[in-house]
Amino acid sequence: MQLMTWLQVVLGRPFRRAGHRTALVAAGLPLHLAVVPLWLWLLGTMAALVRAPGAVAVTPLPVLLTLVVTPLLTGGQRRRYRALVGKDLPRSAVPGPGRNWKSAVRRLTGRALWRQVCYHAVAGPLLAVLDLAVLAVWAAALVAASIYVWIWALPTQWRVTDLGYTTQAAYITAGGLALLFPGPRLTGALVRLKTRAAEVLLGPSRTEKLARRVADLAESRAGVLDAADAERRRIERDLHDGAQQRLVSLAVNLGLARATLGDLPEDARKVIDEAHREAKEAIAELNNLVRGLHPAVLEDRGLDAALSGVAARLPIPVRVAVDLPQRPSPTVEAVAYFVVSEALTNVVKHAQATRADVTVERIGETLLVVVADDGAGGAELAAAGGTGLAGLAKRVASVDGTFSCRSPAGGPTVITVELPCAP
Repeated sequence: MQLMTWLQVVLGRPFRRAGHRTALVAAGLPLHLAVVPLWLWLLGTMAALVRAPGAVAVTPLPVLLTLVVTPLLTGGQRRRYRALVGKDLPRSAVPGPGRNWKSAVRRLTGRALWRQVCYHAVAGPLLAVLDLAVLAVWAAALVAASIYVWIWALPTQWRVTDLGYTTQAAYITAGGLALLFPGPRLTGALVRLKTRAAEVLLGPSRTEKLARRVADLAESRAGVLDAADAERRRIERDLHDGAQQRLVSLAVNLGLARATLGDLPEDARKVIDEAHREAKEAIAELNNLVRGLHPAVLEDRGLDAALSGVAARLPIPVRVAVDLPQRPSPTVEAVAYFVVSEALTNVVKHAQATRADVTVERIGETLLVVVADDGAGGAELAAAGGTGLAGLAKRVASVDGTFSCRSPAGGPTVITVELPCAP
């Protein structure tokens, strides 16, 4: 029993998918040979042109017909692969829609169309030859392996009078069975070759694949950035509505206890005072943390109000000018806010400046952010002094923006950021 199972596995495995593959090969013959008459017609007209120059008007017709039937043949090839082997051939990029002459010119001059023409006019006939060879192998093997069936279809008188056929038929049957075994391998190799040729010539080119990959990566990165920004806003709301409110309540209760409980011992009063002071410091630190994550004023009132709040908390005068006809996306808005906030923090810590200017405006589909100060200058993008400019550059690059810093020795320092904000 185990021997029979083993024989079924060993002998049946090569033929398991041979039927679908052979059907794919057979169905490809008419599609591969469809353009051959047109090219024979073209060769005939060119030969006639040598003898009769008046045939020049007929010469372009086979080429035009080839261009017309190429999309139809490509669609047939896609349906053939999808129906018989369950494979979807990737589609190449198609020029924009339209029925005017410009769109027609774009289609006729596009690489995709001419790669398809190359497949149907050059590779197709060559693949048809291979298809015929593989189908001939299958036909010969099946006919030879079933020779006894064909013999029994002959008249009885012939079998009785010519008994020598049995030995010859045995040899033919053995040869047919031996020829059956390479059939699946030949068919599989041909199908792989045909599939590779179809993917290369009927599918997108390497440049198109790279462009699609870049677009997919850009889209996925934008999704990650949006998710991260949404998560920061959620954490800010949770801290503002949860832990921050509890600390405020604790500070209020401690203040009330200190004001109302006048008969407490001095040691207890000192403990309450210390706890009240630490609670207020924790509230201040939590406020700074919330603003660092995603300030509520940025989401509610936009960049102008949020940057004005940042400027009001600094020890140096800061002029803020924001000119935005419409708000950019939340992600771009958050990047602009953090860039300005961190840049102004660097000005206070390192620049020894007496004033700073912040300008935010939208020019076309670009959000332009400029932060300038009258400090000592000398800031470098990769400086080791903790300026944070490298971090700002990375944050800007995360949304495909550009970051530049001009800071000669002696000042002034000007940071320019351009953020894409296409609608």
